[in-house]
Amino acid sequence: MSQIAAPRLSERFGSRKGFILRAVFTQALLWVPILLIPYLFPGQKVWWLIGLFTLSTVVGAMAGPAWGSLMADLVPAEVRGRYFGLRGKICGIVALAFFFIGGLILHFSAADIFLGFSMVFGAALLFRLVSWYFLSRMHDPPLRTGWWDRYSLADLLSGLASSNLGRFIVYSSLMSFATYLASPFFAVYMLRDLRFDYLTYAGITAAASLASLVSLTFWGRRADKLGNARVVSAASILVPLVPLLWLVSHQVYYLIPVQMLSGFAWSGFTLASANFIYDASAPENRTRYIALFNAMNGGAMCLGALLGGYLASLLPPMLGYSLLTLFLLSGLLRALVAVAFRRHFSEVRSGSRD
Repeated sequence: MSQIAAPRLSERFGSRKGFILRAVFTQALLWVPILLIPYLFPGQKVWWLIGLFTLSTVVGAMAGPAWGSLMADLVPAEVRGRYFGLRGKICGIVALAFFFIGGLILHFSAADIFLGFSMVFGAALLFRLVSWYFLSRMHDPPLRTGWWDRYSLADLLSGLASSNLGRFIVYSSLMSFATYLASPFFAVYMLRDLRFDYLTYAGITAAASLASLVSLTFWGRRADKLGNARVVSAASILVPLVPLLWLVSHQVYYLIPVQMLSGFAWSGFTLASANFIYDASAPENRTRYIALFNAMNGGAMCLGALLGGYLASLLPPMLGYSLLTLFLLSGLLRALVAVAFRRHFSEVRSGSRD
């Protein structure tokens, strides 16, 4: 929700890059008190961790709308799908590699686990400062100004239903709500109900990540050729199937390809959704629309997860597990959103922008 304030703050700085650099630098420095928590606050470690990590997340998220607006100006529209697909693949591979490296550091520092976490968080600080340096080297095209300055996020919010881009934001938010009704509980189902060990759980989870990485460039090429709206529509057909397929079997050899389908579908949906926002918004209002898109989707995810947590203990069991009933409800709700709202937005590559 903090992103709602990001457009106005970046405008006050007079430069999107200037605002991004300050936010990223602050986020990097917040790793210092986080890694020192065990030594400075030994009696209240959990609450200090929650508070500082939340603050770090807020500061980092506030740079998101300005960064998206800046990148949309720098990357030509006709190659955004391929560029962001390749960028996502590279970032995903690096993230996966360092995830395992971090795990090895913690494994070999088990005798002094706080030292291990300090090393990991210290490395996060270092690499965030390196990324800050490369961000500082980016070109910063001036942000256009004019009559649109009169329009606030509240004005944009009130006109959602009357614009193509607004209807897409509503559609994406409803899909996020339906998805997060069940999304946080797949881990609970595997670890608590199916009693998978952590290695099996990690393997099933990694299957989705790997499928997503492999398919990002596939979706990117098709988004450039066919348009982002068509890619979102195609992925929307697959997304409701994922929780429904979990009802069929709980065998590992079955769940791995199900998760690969999930990674394939969501990589297309996420990539094309972001690029649709870039294409459908005029440059002068893009920061505001990105902020609104992120805030509404984040709010929908939060509400969906909270409702799912409330329903998880109330729903009758299906095939012996109450979470399977929640997965069924999420799948049906995703399908309802896709059928009811998918045709309410259209491609804008050669059309007008909001």
